[in-house]
Amino acid sequence: MSDSPSAQTHPHIYHAPRTDISQDQGSFRIHFDFPGRAVPNHDDHGYGPLATVVESFMDPGTLIRMHEHRNEEIISWVPDGVMRHDDRQGNELVTDPDHLMVMGAGTGFWHAEETLDDDPPLRMLQIFVRPHTLNLEPGIQHQPIPDPTANEWRHLFGPEGTNAPLSVRNDVHFYDCRLDADATVTLPNRADWHTYLYVFEGTVDVGEVPVGYTESALVTDDTDIPVTATENSTIVAFTINPDAPVTRQGTIGR
Repeated sequence: MSDSPSAQTHPHIYHAPRTDISQDQGSFRIHFDFPGRAVPNHDDHGYGPLATVVESFMDPGTLIRMHEHRNEEIISWVPDGVMRHDDRQGNELVTDPDHLMVMGAGTGFWHAEETLDDDPPLRMLQIFVRPHTLNLEPGIQHQPIPDPTANEWRHLFGPEGTNAPLSVRNDVHFYDCRLDADATVTLPNRADWHTYLYVFEGTVDVGEVPVGYTESALVTDDTDIPVTATENSTIVAFTINPDAPVTRQGTIGR
């Protein structure tokens, strides 16, 4: 990652290249993306309640044994393939392109993840949100999600009490979009909130700022910004309340 990500073209769009922070455990590999590092001299690797976005890879026949998380919300977004989950609450769940999972760790949540030998290689995002309060009640949400529509944002989670399919316990909304080459959408925005975009596949222009494969951009105002794909792309976006109260004692998403 560049030591000094900087705004380009628009004073409120900060572009960050892919980081070099990863862990390789053989058949399980993870790569960390830190939204706060998009902004020069920002004193937090996260950005408000969004702690980190983790690109996770699991080869077929991989088991991540039972382990505990505390004081973080973990969202598993699987655009292709399957991630198999079981936990000490007795859940056996499959997260795939038709389902989203939100695990609220709270005071403690034990779970395991697995791919079977005949499953395809898995690449997914695991999103870590900082809750507004420590030691909340642990629990899990696992729901079908609406079918995607090409070149439109799909709203997948939001704060409790909103109309999103699933919820997290802080001020973050999450969207995804499959964007055809040369198609344009407007970046999600909310009054006085900021928006973070991550390119999972392809390349896009955020305003006039090019953002490539596994790169990101942070928009620190609430104006309408066009996002245009320069090739077929899959992108995700988070609208974030930068002033939301946060806790920083998560197992991973500190």
